[in-house]
Amino acid sequence: MKKSHPTKSIFLETHNINNLHSGFGQFNYNLARALSKETEFLRTHEIILNCNNSSVKKELYDKISFNTYIPITRYPLFRIRKKFNLWHSVNQNTKIEPASLNSPYLLTIHDVNFIEEESGKRLNFRINQLKSKIKRSSAIVYISEFTKQQTHAHFDIPKIPEYVIYNGNNFNNNALDIIKNNQPIYTPNKPFIFSIGQILEKKNFHVLIEMLRHLKDVVLFIAGGLKTGYAEILKEKIQHFKLESRVVLLGSISESDKMFYYKNCMAFAFPSLREGFGLPVLEAMTFGKPVFLSNKTSLPEIGGDHAFYWSNFDAKDMANVFEMGMNTFEDNKDTYQTAYIHRSKQFTWDKAALDYTAIYKSILEK
Repeated sequence: MKKSHPTKSIFLETHNINNLHSGFGQFNYNLARALSKETEFLRTHEIILNCNNSSVKKELYDKISFNTYIPITRYPLFRIRKKFNLWHSVNQNTKIEPASLNSPYLLTIHDVNFIEEESGKRLNFRINQLKSKIKRSSAIVYISEFTKQQTHAHFDIPKIPEYVIYNGNNFNNNALDIIKNNQPIYTPNKPFIFSIGQILEKKNFHVLIEMLRHLKDVVLFIAGGLKTGYAEILKEKIQHFKLESRVVLLGSISESDKMFYYKNCMAFAFPSLREGFGLPVLEAMTFGKPVFLSNKTSLPEIGGDHAFYWSNFDAKDMANVFEMGMNTFEDNKDTYQTAYIHRSKQFTWDKAALDYTAIYKSILEK
């Protein structure tokens, strides 16, 4: 139960929790849930979420507190004036800041991909926004070592405490139970490769379509919302190579469908060019599936030693890596499946919450 008069208040800027279908929404929700289980910490500390999500409030109301999110607080004149012992900005993009410049402030940085994705005035705005956050920070958390390296490459970081706290794997031991009676609309009748993510250029899905031309008796399923320009490019490429019978763009899918495809795929492929973390890699590993990844950004850090990596995106080279990797996996199946499942369990939200509470304490004790 929530203590009536905890000694310290910690405000988490979590308005993205209102959209649980977004990456930030999932991060906010899973971190909040894990923090709500830190009973000993909550005896003396009050966690306050910036949140309008009624289902989240109903689930967590007896453990943590809530501040009603008001969109106008994004603007400097209307910033939140109430003082808290600590403000946690849970991602680098939020425009919601405390009115006071003197409040202890923790910043979590997920990525700085905008450096490569934006240009002109928009890029300048994003750079200045993050510079301002960094300048006021008492400490910074990064979600991967790669994100830390990239942030240091583009920004001057003051001499403040810095930490790396990995995200948790959203799937748990109950994942298999959820999919027992689930049958998606699109069910393959051949061995298939599965991939999932935002259908954007940085995800690099088109190289999988090109690779498929050099693989026999394999189909490809890609999940992700199709209302993007890049989705149209993928459709054109599928038609150009006459692969309509071998490539399925699933669009957005449910959690149970996602689990079905992870469980039943022959392999998971993720050739992304820019990742701050790479959660789908862990989700696939939960099911003991071989994972084929680009060797870019944070993916080797998350994939570990038993993942298979593409060092370039030449279609024939990718097909060779895939075939050799599948042979290695099949010849050592028990070893690889055990390694994948073990690795997927190393990334937990409970551990992340424990690490965050330790940082909260260290800032508040100064």
